[in-house]
Amino acid sequence: MTSRRTAWVGVVLSAVMMMAATAAAHHSFAPFNMEAEKTISGTIKKFDWTNPHTWIWLDVTNDKGTVETWGIEGMSPNYLGRRGWTKNSLKPGDKVSIVVRPMRDGSTGGMFLRATLADGRELRQSGQPVD
Repeated sequence: MTSRRTAWVGVVLSAVMMMAATAAAHHSFAPFNMEAEKTISGTIKKFDWTNPHTWIWLDVTNDKGTVETWGIEGMSPNYLGRRGWTKNSLKPGDKVSIVVRPMRDGSTGGMFLRATLADGRELRQSGQPVD
């Protein structure tokens, strides 16, 4: 009986450890340069209000005059909702300036920090709720 119980405890502990490793990998900041901030300005193409993370798709005109679409990862809708955001906080066509932690590999993406809308309002990912 004791060996069965020991085996069962081993199976449960192994499963818990695998789930913890998966969760830690999911929340890795490895792709982002956490030491840098980059400000980009453009037009909202799409705002995905989805779990587990929101996504902002921003059309940005580069130095060569061509439009690049940036993928910007944000926190969950639940987290942002507690800070005053809604699924309509960013709408296609909105002009914004966004500060991100850029991708380490230089690709067109980053982790959202804050945005300034055309009317001057600021949307933040952390800190106090939006006014």
